[in-house]
Amino acid sequence: MKKLTGIIMALSLLINLNHTNQASAQSRDRASVADEYKWNLTDIYPTDEAWRQAKTEVAAQFDDVLKYRGKLSSSAKNLFECLDFNSNLGREFNRLYSYASMKSDEDTRNSTYTAMKSEMMQLATEFGSKAAFIEPEIVAMDKATIDKFIETEPGLKDYKFYLYDLLRTKAHTLSEPEERILAEAGMMATTPQAIFGKFLNAELPYPEVVLSTGETVKLDLAGYSRYRTLPNRADRELVFAEFWNTVNQFQGTIGEQLYGEVKKDVFYARSRKYENSLESALDQNNIPVSVYHALIDNVNQNLATFHRYLALKKRMLGVDTLKYSDLYAPTVKGVELKYTYDEAKKLILDALKPLGKDYVSVVSNAFDKRWIDVYPTTAKRSGAYSNGSVYDVHPYILLNYNDLYNDVSTLAHELGHTMHSYYSNKNQPFPLADYSIFVAEVASTLNEALLNQKMLNEIKDDDVRMSLLMSYLDNLKGTVFRQTQFAEFELLIHDKVEEGEPLTGDNLTETYGDILKKYYGHDKGVVLIEDHVTGEWAYIPHFYYNFYVYQYATSFTASTALAEKIINKEKGAIDKYMAFISAGGSAYPIDLLKIAGVDMTTSEPFEKTMQAMNRTIDEIEKILDKKKM
Repeated sequence: MKKLTGIIMALSLLINLNHTNQASAQSRDRASVADEYKWNLTDIYPTDEAWRQAKTEVAAQFDDVLKYRGKLSSSAKNLFECLDFNSNLGREFNRLYSYASMKSDEDTRNSTYTAMKSEMMQLATEFGSKAAFIEPEIVAMDKATIDKFIETEPGLKDYKFYLYDLLRTKAHTLSEPEERILAEAGMMATTPQAIFGKFLNAELPYPEVVLSTGETVKLDLAGYSRYRTLPNRADRELVFAEFWNTVNQFQGTIGEQLYGEVKKDVFYARSRKYENSLESALDQNNIPVSVYHALIDNVNQNLATFHRYLALKKRMLGVDTLKYSDLYAPTVKGVELKYTYDEAKKLILDALKPLGKDYVSVVSNAFDKRWIDVYPTTAKRSGAYSNGSVYDVHPYILLNYNDLYNDVSTLAHELGHTMHSYYSNKNQPFPLADYSIFVAEVASTLNEALLNQKMLNEIKDDDVRMSLLMSYLDNLKGTVFRQTQFAEFELLIHDKVEEGEPLTGDNLTETYGDILKKYYGHDKGVVLIEDHVTGEWAYIPHFYYNFYVYQYATSFTASTALAEKIINKEKGAIDKYMAFISAGGSAYPIDLLKIAGVDMTTSEPFEKTMQAMNRTIDEIEKILDKKKM
């Protein structure tokens, strides 16, 4: 749950939006894109001047929180008024930051909006320092007093979960002066991530290459994502070599940035008296560390299934040696599923019909009322995300749509996040609307599963079916195996720093390379991992999100279990699912998923995912055998 002294912690969550590594197109000029394909941020503030006026009004209220200092335990009325003031301020702050952040993402070179984001960071630090007394005063109260206050003050009902969660984490809440120091440190905390984002998106000197067609292309983030999928193997190898050799020139610098990020995580964990960074990160949502370790163990125990998928890709590509640069190549010759954005909208609306008319109606609004920024433009932030933090407006989606089926799937994915935010905001008061990152990827990957099922139900052509089935397997690879690979790397580098070992570009590359080779069976001859790709860690933004990535994998396994219930029309499955996405952060993530019918403390969701993976491989192998490939 988002803690309500929460402006600084809310900001952290806003920065860590729900990102995906979406393939992007070559950029175009933003002015050439029709308005209907650009999000409408005037729904938040009509002008930058209106934003500045709202920011001034919010900042003017900061000192009002001080009138509650030392008085929270004196009455239920004081406690409620303080929490409500803090919550309302947080809601306005989210609105301010979201506007500045999304305007900045339209053009990462624009210093005006970069400065506006920085202003919000400074305000967050300032208010966090003033409000630092709130949680220490609450944890100093005993449960009996809080029980009595909740009973006598109806307004505290919305804060009940927060108050009891604070008592649960009492051992990790510090004194007021210590909390103030941690709040002040927030001004520096996002520096490594900010530098990384600016460098990678706007300033790294990406190379240009000449393809076999004679075309000269630039390998920026969008270009790399696009051209690593080329059918010509020599072109792919050129793209990989030139892109990674360029990035590798800056491993020392990027290594220092990542080292700074990990040291920040260790600093906060130790300051709050946790055993380690992992425990600190997971305890915010009461997730047992055993869930994280179990994921890594389960994936490592099922690498044979992953290698079976890789062997299938090798067979379909018809290569003697499968290289890392082959992994994004199209595997079915003559089939390139392409859909315009308007075609994608129709596909998705039809695929989501099992979730009900109201659900589909809201998705239609997202399309028709400009909630989505569709196409890649010059210096626009890469990838895709959904931001549901503007509680009183509606969620927004950033895409970099390129007419590929993967882009259709990404749109369905981000709409899942958007619908989760929409229903949570609609059904929960602001203090309970913000759902945990642990459950954030469930709705998104469920949407993808429903889209995939629709396509398979309707398409009978063997080659197209194989293309779709491989798309599912590729997504499973990227979400379960690749994200767990990232999670294992993230855990190892935090362990190193906690044991007193410094991080450098060289040892980060060595550590990442060892994990990469293990997962892809390099020593077993499954996939050849060439030296230049072992620096891949240097362009992964998720390593700046403090143990975020494992939740992609856990959410995928949870959504696989849920999708099977919905597709098989299990009685009550849709009602349970809608209750889940409407619950926001009103309970701990593990308990929320139990509402939906999934228990993440067991291995069952992972086992169901592996069963689905093997069934899919079986079907493709049958088609290949029939075609004698």
